[in-house]
Amino acid sequence: MRRKLAQPIVLIAAMNMLACQSHSQPSEIAPNNSAIQYQEVASGLTNPWGMAFLPNGDILVTEKEGEIRIIRNGKLIDQKVEGVPEVYVRGQGGLLDIELHPDFENNHWIYLSYGSKEGSGSGGNTTIARFTYIDERLSNKQVLYKATPNTTGGNHWGSRLAFDSQGYLYFSVGDRGKRNENPQDLSRDGGKIYRIRDDGSIPADNPFQDRNGAKKAIYSYGHRNPQGLAIDLNTNNIWEHEHGPQGGDEINLIQPGKNYGWPILSYGINYDGTSFAEDTARVGMENPVIYWVPSIAPCGLTVVKGDKYPGWAGDLVVGSLKFSYLVHAKVEGDRIVAQEKIAEGIGRVRNVEQGPDGFLYVGVEGKGLFRLVMQ
Repeated sequence: MRRKLAQPIVLIAAMNMLACQSHSQPSEIAPNNSAIQYQEVASGLTNPWGMAFLPNGDILVTEKEGEIRIIRNGKLIDQKVEGVPEVYVRGQGGLLDIELHPDFENNHWIYLSYGSKEGSGSGGNTTIARFTYIDERLSNKQVLYKATPNTTGGNHWGSRLAFDSQGYLYFSVGDRGKRNENPQDLSRDGGKIYRIRDDGSIPADNPFQDRNGAKKAIYSYGHRNPQGLAIDLNTNNIWEHEHGPQGGDEINLIQPGKNYGWPILSYGINYDGTSFAEDTARVGMENPVIYWVPSIAPCGLTVVKGDKYPGWAGDLVVGSLKFSYLVHAKVEGDRIVAQEKIAEGIGRVRNVEQGPDGFLYVGVEGKGLFRLVMQ
C-alpha cells in the first residue's frame, strides 16, 4: 500500500483542530480545545524513559541513568528493581524502554532496551534483552539483539519496543550519529526498525531474510533517531516517529522492507543552517505521513484505545521534549488529518503510555509521572 506525500497541516480558525491542505508547508498544531488537564501521579523522577504497567497495579519506570523505579499505590517507593544489567550511559544513551510480554501474567518476561558495552570495541550500542521479573527482581538475562559496532558516540540510540498482535517484537535503533554510513546500508545496524520473535529468533518472512549480507532482523530502514514506536492492534498499523535535525521531525507508517529515506530525503537542515538532503521525495523511498518544521523533538508515542477519551480511539498521542506539551493526532486509516496541542506546560515529555485503567500516563523529565484527564 503506497502512501501519498507528506501532508502538511494549516490552521483554520473556525475548527477545533487542523485539516490537511497543502504539500508545500510543514505541519502546524492547533491550540488545545479538548479540555485535557494533567494530574501528578508521582514525583521524584529524573529522566523517566519508559514505563510498564504490572498486573498488580505497580508501574515500572526506567531511569536513563540505569535504575528501574517502582510506583506503587500512587507513590514512588524507595525500593528499586534489583538485577538491572550494567548500562552504558553516554549522551542520549542509557537505560531506555521497557515492555511486558503479552503473556506476562503467565511467563513473567520483561524486555529492556539499553546501552551496553558487551561485545568488542570501546563504547557501547543499543541492546535488547529479556528477563524474568518476579518479586521486584530481574533474573535469567537473555540478550536477544545487540547492535554493532560499539562506539563512544553519544547520539541517536533510539530506542523503543512494541509487540504486535502476533507476538512479534519490534524495536528501533537510531543511526548513532553516522548518517552517511548506517541508515542506507542493510549490512550495518543503526537507523533501522527491527522485528524478532519473543525469544530473539528471526521470523522467516522478515523482508531481508534472503538478502545476502543484510542484517536479517531489519524490518525497515532509512531512519534517523526513532524515539516513538506504537502498534495499533486493531488495524496492525505500525506507527513510528523520529527526530529530524533542525526541522524535519516525522511520523511514519512502517511497512516491511521499505526505505524511509534518511539522510537522502529530509525536510530538515544541518544545525549550522546548511543543507544536506538531496530531496524531500524520491521514487522508491517513503515519505512521512506528517512532518514538523520547526522540530518539536518528539519522544514517546501511543495509540489511544477505549472510550476514556471520547472520539480518540485509534488516534496517536506524541510527546514533545522541546515545547513541553503533547500532540493529539487524529488518525483516519493511514492518514493523520488533524493535530492539536494538549497538556501545554507539562514539561519535557519523555514518554507517554496508556495504562490498563484507560488513562494516558506521561513521564516528564525532572518532575515525575502524570495522568491526563478530560474535563
